[in-house]
Amino acid sequence: MQENRQADTGHPPVRRAPTGINRPDPDIGTGAHRHDDHRIAYVAAGVLSLTTASGTWVAPPAGALWIPAGTVHELRAYGSAELHGVGLPARHDPLGLDAPAVIAVGPLLRELILAYARDSADPGPVRRRMLGVLLDQLRVSPLQPLHLPAPADPRLAAVCALLYADPADQRGLAALAADAGAGAGERTLSRLFRTELGMTFPQWRTRLRLHRALRLLAAGTPVTAVAHRCGWSSASAFIDVFRRAFGHTPGTHPS
Repeated sequence: MQENRQADTGHPPVRRAPTGINRPDPDIGTGAHRHDDHRIAYVAAGVLSLTTASGTWVAPPAGALWIPAGTVHELRAYGSAELHGVGLPARHDPLGLDAPAVIAVGPLLRELILAYARDSADPGPVRRRMLGVLLDQLRVSPLQPLHLPAPADPRLAAVCALLYADPADQRGLAALAADAGAGAGERTLSRLFRTELGMTFPQWRTRLRLHRALRLLAAGTPVTAVAHRCGWSSASAFIDVFRRAFGHTPGTHPS
């Protein structure tokens, strides 16, 4: 996805993809930047979001972000975040992706990332063998569908802006379009959601709500309050959607 890449005339600075442990201040972003290396950011606690021109990815606790080399992005942590980063030379590309992704981290991959980030000063043969196993684990790790694509069409962007501001807004697409002055009907906007964003309007809104829910949970917001603030009709409805998305309930969600 070339829109994620640094243009020849662009300004975002190049930073080294760090290997190590980081506890960033909550809600303070990094600013737009890029790395010449690939980077894995494992979220041991809190929540981490990554934003590019094409949208936002959110990694929940015990998940990881894959950031391809050259991707212009901003990072923002929520809650008491603890990140374990691994920088990988661009020649190592186990996922073969041009765009970021959220990786579901299994127990072995987790321990490899923790050990590799912790022992970042050791260049010895044990570390090189560890890297080989880490790359093998990345190749077989599943990806989580947690990308919220950003609209480019101004009519679509006008509608989405209302929901960014208030994910709990329950109005249908026609009412939102009228309020936003989108200048397009429900049928046109429905088509744009499918063709430009790759999902239906209800699917996009649900993913937006899940993104916001992860951030609120990381801040310690009670489950019932999260459900209300993100637009679910009840806590049980929120719990059901959350369980289907993440495999566990928000009450057992690690923080």
